[in-house]
Amino acid sequence: MKRIFKFILNAIPRPLLIKFSYLVRPVLAFFLQGSNHTDPIDGKKFKSFLPYGYENPRENVLSPSTLSLERHRLLWLFLKNETDFFRNAHRVLHFAPEQAFYKRFRKLKNLKDYITTDLNSPLADVKADICALPFEDNSFDVILCNHVLEHIPNDTQAMSELNRVLKPGGWGIFQIPQDLNRTITFEDDSITDKKERALIFGQYDHVRIYGRDYFDKLRSIGFVVEEIDYTAQLSASKIEEYRLAKGEIIPLVRK
Repeated sequence: MKRIFKFILNAIPRPLLIKFSYLVRPVLAFFLQGSNHTDPIDGKKFKSFLPYGYENPRENVLSPSTLSLERHRLLWLFLKNETDFFRNAHRVLHFAPEQAFYKRFRKLKNLKDYITTDLNSPLADVKADICALPFEDNSFDVILCNHVLEHIPNDTQAMSELNRVLKPGGWGIFQIPQDLNRTITFEDDSITDKKERALIFGQYDHVRIYGRDYFDKLRSIGFVVEEIDYTAQLSASKIEEYRLAKGEIIPLVRK
């Protein structure tokens, strides 16, 4: 199963993969029904989740019903339990909208506006470069930009644009794949071969491996950053039930 998923992820372009996944999701969810694990996004239970990963697939991490990964389920729990995202009126900008969230966020009646953006995603309302956003200064109350910056060569410019369009008093969550054992972020522009990039960076279209200095880089742009280990507030049984990555940090930024 891991080999099949690895082949599919690397062989099919992401926009097509998104469209294809809508067809296979109900079938996968039906055959994996059970009681061992729960997807907190829709409350459905399964005997196991699916494997996922471009280079070294992780076992039991992809929910068959919402196609959420560990980071998506963690974010959902955090937004629901620790923020006013689902209650108060917000103007929201969502980069590279995840399938697990897209339709659910679109239906939220409390949101004043929900705008999605990306260069290639079929789920994006606005096709835009994160380094040159077509939005006015101080436009959004909330920005969700998760697992995007590791794809962007000039992440400093991208962070500056995020800061520019976020309203004073606004907040955002900018998750990234991160090696917390690294003090310094690693990047090497001379590595251009896709297979080599996949081996070194974990995915063929990643350009860096963020270390702990990621939070300070956000601060240098002008954000106030809170490093939240939300799994530390959950029991070991809940972490296993939801299949979360213990110790993953949620970067909550404010302006």
